[in-house]
Amino acid sequence: MSRRVRSKIIQPPYRDPLFMESAPARPVRITTEYIDPLERLRREKVGDTIVMFGSARILSREQALAHMHKLRKAKKKRLDATQYRVALRDAKSAVEMSRYYEEARELARRITSWAMSLGEHPRRFVICSGGGPGIMEAANRGAAEAGGKSIGLSIELPHEQRPNDYISPELSIMFHYFFMRKLWFAQLAKALIVFPGGFGTMDELWEMLTLMQTGKLHRRNLILIYGRQYWDRVLDWKHMLRCGTINKHEYGLLEFADTVDQAFDRVREGLEKHHLEPDSLLQ
Repeated sequence: MSRRVRSKIIQPPYRDPLFMESAPARPVRITTEYIDPLERLRREKVGDTIVMFGSARILSREQALAHMHKLRKAKKKRLDATQYRVALRDAKSAVEMSRYYEEARELARRITSWAMSLGEHPRRFVICSGGGPGIMEAANRGAAEAGGKSIGLSIELPHEQRPNDYISPELSIMFHYFFMRKLWFAQLAKALIVFPGGFGTMDELWEMLTLMQTGKLHRRNLILIYGRQYWDRVLDWKHMLRCGTINKHEYGLLEFADTVDQAFDRVREGLEKHHLEPDSLLQ
């Protein structure tokens, strides 16, 4: 007498976590990192974006001053003199750099307030950041304070970095692949505002500049370098021009600002001149 063998329930591959995390499924994962942002942005009627980059390590003025106060109180506990001097130097630098957090916050607030006056079908010039702390948080925070939506394109990193609290929840998007994240930074951006930052900020700046230089992005898009006191010590832009590694037209892709008023006026002028008519890929 034969025994019936209960057949094993087999799941489709897309429901198998082991398969979805495997190397053969990489194209599927990459595709989802295109389709998911596309659908979210469409649902929220996002027409285009203003991308704001900058260091994740720059503190708000409140945080920087609180850290300074804590450090000075700790001195009373007889910290090592050399360690204290180094820590105090770093704390003073954090307070000084916190101006960029506050200025990014105010600039994002002003851009969002103006953009909201243009209507919501589609939403124009939505602030977009890398989703983390520092300047990224300041950008999303300013947009939220204006009562507008903002986007956070976060990235999975070996060390924990959760999305900041000011991103519109429906537009908080997590990526595994850097190149897919960069695609969504570039695809809808009409302007890029670059605050002081480190390797990551420079990587994103060079990516955008190269795409514009080679015609992969519209050359009428704006790249605004904010804070020449910082950037002119990090990068000698005109030395590249003098040495012939870039030409005058390529140098002309860059604009500069040192105050919120300057930055807002240049961004608004550029957008009104070249981008007031919607041309979104999402429509």
